[in-house]
Amino acid sequence: MTFPAKLYIISGERSGDLHASNLVLALKAKNPFIDIRGMGGSYSEKAGVDLAVDYSEVALMGFLEVALGFRKVLKYLKLVKNDILSFKPDALILVDYGGFNMKIAAFAKGNNIPVHYYIPPKVWAWNQKRALKLKAFTDQIYSILPFEPRFFEKYDMKVHYVGNPLLDEISKFQRHEFFFQKNELSYQPIIALLPGSRKQEINSMLDKMVALVKEFPNAQFVIAGVKDLGDDSYQRGIDAGIRVVYDQTYDLLCHAIAAVVTSGTATLETALFRVPQVVVYRTSAVSYAIAKNLIRVPYISLVNLIADKEVVKELIQDDFSVPNLKAELQQILGNQVYKGQILQGYDLVKEQIGEYSASDTAAGLILESINKK
Repeated sequence: MTFPAKLYIISGERSGDLHASNLVLALKAKNPFIDIRGMGGSYSEKAGVDLAVDYSEVALMGFLEVALGFRKVLKYLKLVKNDILSFKPDALILVDYGGFNMKIAAFAKGNNIPVHYYIPPKVWAWNQKRALKLKAFTDQIYSILPFEPRFFEKYDMKVHYVGNPLLDEISKFQRHEFFFQKNELSYQPIIALLPGSRKQEINSMLDKMVALVKEFPNAQFVIAGVKDLGDDSYQRGIDAGIRVVYDQTYDLLCHAIAAVVTSGTATLETALFRVPQVVVYRTSAVSYAIAKNLIRVPYISLVNLIADKEVVKELIQDDFSVPNLKAELQQILGNQVYKGQILQGYDLVKEQIGEYSASDTAAGLILESINKK
């Protein structure tokens, strides 16, 4: 399926950038005659995207934070819209990043540019009528969560479930044979700390994670760091004697006996590596108050949402405390029955996800649709 085409792709944070890059590689493998420009990060750039905007200039999280940074978002919305008109793509591919990308979708639809949404906004979680906007502004939707197609059917929407791209990423992973030596780690059991991939998340999460160190003297805590964020983001952990391993999350999970994980994509990654975990999240009081009134699902972690039951403990906002973290980790480390129940839940999650190659499947559907046009 080779034909000249121009595509514009937009992602707005690290995991979206990773998935966008794998999609770009799959698109280029199927059709080397496509020219791809857009907004993303280092992953997308390495995959061959001509970056008009680096997402790190725009990234915000939380209702309050987005409101305070709205002028900044408007600036980049305008920049991206103008760039799209200048580039004149045959299609627009949006990857996650709902608040920004939904505005771009409406703009593209108004300018007769076909819109393909890969990893759509989680409209099932809050303000579910946003599904109608998604229906109005998009031509094709490619879902990575197995329960989403059923939800969208209520709005008479056909959504393609393409599998979860984490499976693609994990399948490419090769375990480092000398992980302990490379990172100067001891051979004590590892408890992995995954505080998130954005500075705001790390600032909110790391203090209480670090406070666990003195509670488990027979284990070593290791932080999964993001190199682009620099040592400063993890200084509290470094000062407490915790080793930070940069851009080695999968190797860390391979060697961990338990993990404390900030809610997000990392919870599913941790489950797929079969590491018992406790999921944590904390945001500003204003953002949390707004979210609590809007959220329409019983869980926040992807693991529990996919399983449709509590597989892992979620400690959110005020429940995210050192005593609660300590109690949950003690359960995971000391109660084999409890640990076994978590692993059985992980098996259910893996079964629900299936064995699809998400990037390859989505790329094929996108190219087929463009070719028809």
